Amino acid sequence: MGVSTSRNEHCRPLQSPITICTKKVKYDSCLKPLYIYYDPKSTRRLVNLGHCFNVEYDDTSDRSVLGEGPLIGYYRLRQFHFHWGSSDKDGSEHVIDGQEYPAELHIVHWNAQKYPSFNEAMKHPDGLAVIGVLLKVLCTSPTPVILVLSAFTSTITSTKECPFTQFNLSSLLPNDRNYWTYQGSLTTSPYLECVTWIILQEAIPISSDQVCNRNSILFTL
Repeated sequence: MGVSTSRNEHCRPLQSPITICTKKVKYDSCLKPLYIYYDPKSTRRLVNLGHCFNVEYDDTSDRSVLGEGPLIGYYRLRQFHFHWGSSDKDGSEHVIDGQEYPAELHIVHWNAQKYPSFNEAMKHPDGLAVIGVLLKVLCTSPTPVILVLSAFTSTITSTKECPFTQFNLSSLLPNDRNYWTYQGSLTTSPYLECVTWIILQEAIPISSDQVCNRNSILFTL
């Protein structure tokens, strides 16, 4: 099930992130369930960009794709990254009913059926589709997020890029695929208004130890 969001009145048109007020969202019967297929074999590398870390994928073909939902056609998986805050109570970019979360996962896709490249897709309103997944402290045992964090930790002092393969990105997704959606922008410069945002309503668990360990990893945007 998908619902479209109402925009915070103080936000510029189509700029992200936003605060989602669940009492104001509107159910849209035209929205479809999401189709998500991520091939672990398409995982390519971990890249240290200095201000963030990306896990990048082979996007030369439709090996890993996102479709349906609010989208027309299929969007290829490009990369994913996390946003973290300075405490256990904040860090997410999107805010739900006034509540911030410790972190937020962004899974970035681009419209390869319509545009020849990722950079070209960014120039158009239907160019990108980003799944946002909120993280919450809910358990004490390790979760799939720890695999990514471990890779980040080992890479931060050694290299700007290293192989990172066979990762099952679907393991980071919640079982409940209900979502909120709205048209928005990149949340970093140049803030292009080219993103169809899909925010999953169910947060994924992260252990308190994982939240603490984030302080040694500099990959917030």
